[in-house]
Amino acid sequence: MRLPFHGWLGIALAVIFWSLNWSLSGLRTQWGFFPMWLGYCLTVDAIVCIRKGSSLLTRNPVAYVCLFIISIPSWWLFEFINGYTQNWHYEGRQSFTDLQYFLLSSLSFSTVMPAVFGTSELISTLKWVNTVKSGPKIKPRPVLILTIFVAGLLMFYLLLSWPLYFFPFVWVSVFFILEPLNVWLKNRSLFQYTAEGNWQPIISLCTGCLICGFFWEMWNFYSYPKWMYRVPFVDFLHIFEMPILGYGGYLPFSLELFALYHLITGLLKTGTPRDFIRF
Repeated sequence: MRLPFHGWLGIALAVIFWSLNWSLSGLRTQWGFFPMWLGYCLTVDAIVCIRKGSSLLTRNPVAYVCLFIISIPSWWLFEFINGYTQNWHYEGRQSFTDLQYFLLSSLSFSTVMPAVFGTSELISTLKWVNTVKSGPKIKPRPVLILTIFVAGLLMFYLLLSWPLYFFPFVWVSVFFILEPLNVWLKNRSLFQYTAEGNWQPIISLCTGCLICGFFWEMWNFYSYPKWMYRVPFVDFLHIFEMPILGYGGYLPFSLELFALYHLITGLLKTGTPRDFIRF
């Protein structure tokens, strides 16, 4: 199967805006980030289409566009939490009004879910991932779900109250709160897979998000505006701007995105097929 047209478009966007983002001086990433990452999303989606015969975009174009929209408030949630933890900040922020910053940031944030879910589906096409389809079974028993929910609330409280010491909980607590809600609301959840011993979705999500994390950090390195980190206790051995241990946060972050997406679509009753995101 040949590369679909949107794949060639994606490659063109990624190459052109990557080159511009790294070669120009002054402010440029505020307009270059979105098309560069849109190019990444389209390229990955096209490769998935070749390998599987379908992809997020080709299965449901409307739901794919909605994925960009849902991604915006999802990442703003983590920006809200970062207001307490102060683990990252944006160099060049002072060059924009509050409205400009909100609009440009929202446009950039819109690419997070399409990138992560697209890359995760691509990972799921690899043979080695099939080896984790038969693993330990963890069923969503009522006591377990309630325990996870209470633990999530406790972690979130500790995170906001003493962020210096409990900042890592940002990448776990949201999932621990939202996943039980999805179970109780009968939305799609990862427990539907672990109950059958199928860990492929979790492995695919974690690996896919880690790959996205690499590209986020690499493309950010020579960008401007750009984000910088202040991570207590582990601010050493940087790969690009990110401390090496910080990359571990991308693993559970993918699970939080999955839970956020299905909670939002479930509450809004968007009518999106439950298997729109596949592994």
